[in-house]
Amino acid sequence: MGKTYIRPDCLSDEITHYCPGCTHGVAHRLVAEVIDELGIAGKTVGIAPVGCAVMAYNYFTFDFQEAAHGRAPAMATGIKRVRPDLVVFTYQGDGDLASIGMGEIIHAANRGEKFTTIFINNAVYGMTGGQMAPTTMPGQRTTTSPFGRNVEDVGMPIKVAELLSALQTPAYITRQSVIKPKYIVKAKKAIKTAFEYQLERRCFSFVELISTCPTNWGLTPVDAVKWAEETLLPYYPIGEYKTPVKAEGGN
Repeated sequence: MGKTYIRPDCLSDEITHYCPGCTHGVAHRLVAEVIDELGIAGKTVGIAPVGCAVMAYNYFTFDFQEAAHGRAPAMATGIKRVRPDLVVFTYQGDGDLASIGMGEIIHAANRGEKFTTIFINNAVYGMTGGQMAPTTMPGQRTTTSPFGRNVEDVGMPIKVAELLSALQTPAYITRQSVIKPKYIVKAKKAIKTAFEYQLERRCFSFVELISTCPTNWGLTPVDAVKWAEETLLPYYPIGEYKTPVKAEGGN
């Protein structure tokens, strides 16, 4: 019987620290596969966040940097401007990007910085204890909203893809998911498209990935997938929110 799985060259053989059912591993594999397929490992630099993926540099075999909480876009901007020949991407969670780092990502996108962001949206702070994030759903219980998110007090969850797509600066903005195979296939295509736009030096690119966090949601991995599909996807619709205008003037 032939092999059905081959580890991408860009993934290390390090055992990850992620909880059972966490979909960070799926996202890591997709990023690694795309970089392998594009043959750009030798000129790629990833930037890890503060969050569950804080040790992402252990899980890839190409160059990685570590940024202060929420500051990955600033670090990516500096690297890309000094070395525009490199392929630079940030890998950030919703607490890191949509809370302390919201100003960073908005201004980087508005400036049209030519790097890529992979945004993991699991509707909760993961590493720090399951607190309410800017993306937490109405009524969702967390350690800081034990009775559920009260939108009258803290507002509605922030839709980052829609927010960034409202900027007039050209960009590639998409939201996909990694909770089931039928979504994963499209997610990989989106990640590859984002890196291709960067290779063409055309625009800022942003790939949001709806993910699961069984541990902090207090669900089994199977139930977490069901909850994400029934609760997160209706509020955070999958699709392409913005694509750059072609050089010849098409859409």
